[in-house]
Amino acid sequence: MALYIYKKEYHSKKRKIIHYSSYVSLTLGCLLLFWSFYPVISFELYSRIFIQHRFNSPVPRSPVASSLQRANSVLGSYNVFSNNLRDFTQVSLWFPTKPQSGASEKLKIKEYILSIPKLNIKDAIVTVGGEDLKKSLVHYLPQSLPGEFGNVVIFGHSTLPQLYNPKNYTTIFTYLPSMEKGDKILVKINEEEYEYETFDIFVVNPEEVSVLEQINDASYLTLITCVPPGTYWKRLVLRAKLTKLPSKP
Repeated sequence: MALYIYKKEYHSKKRKIIHYSSYVSLTLGCLLLFWSFYPVISFELYSRIFIQHRFNSPVPRSPVASSLQRANSVLGSYNVFSNNLRDFTQVSLWFPTKPQSGASEKLKIKEYILSIPKLNIKDAIVTVGGEDLKKSLVHYLPQSLPGEFGNVVIFGHSTLPQLYNPKNYTTIFTYLPSMEKGDKILVKINEEEYEYETFDIFVVNPEEVSVLEQINDASYLTLITCVPPGTYWKRLVLRAKLTKLPSKP
């Protein structure tokens, strides 16, 4: 008499469908995760090799506007669970205790146009002392205008490269890390166009606010966005210098 009986089990068609669909779902899930995290990982690798990382350094106090004074007013808590980090399209959340009310009253120009040929950005609106990064780029804490001596700091939003649209202000600076030395940036105020040339690009931590300071030996443009793409962990800073004034008729 047999001690064991082996019986071949025939799975129903329904069970086979469930069995194979689970493998398909797992594969799609892995591909989706790769699609989401690849830009972050690739940026980290690229930036470590090609983009300089700068860290906090001691800065002198200034009775005018020191980095230390600004540091006490920037970004509030950096805890990822902090309520003031919910919507980075609002400038007031980047600098919660440094409101811009009245910051641009002395400037007659309230908006101007910025173009970056390499990134296919054409005629993007920059609001002087603006608030909503969904509607435009924002010239933050304005003290001077393009073409004048000083440092014009412009914030722009970024996201995952897969969602990039040069005409959408929530994605407009996504490819800013691809800029290189010598790349041109055009700024148009009324009918006058100023040409800036990129000379430096680097990554800093959010608390490194010296990038906001005024530089009065020439006319500078500082473009800032969050990196890696789709995160708010660090800041990418692009420096450009005025190289061409509007041609006179």
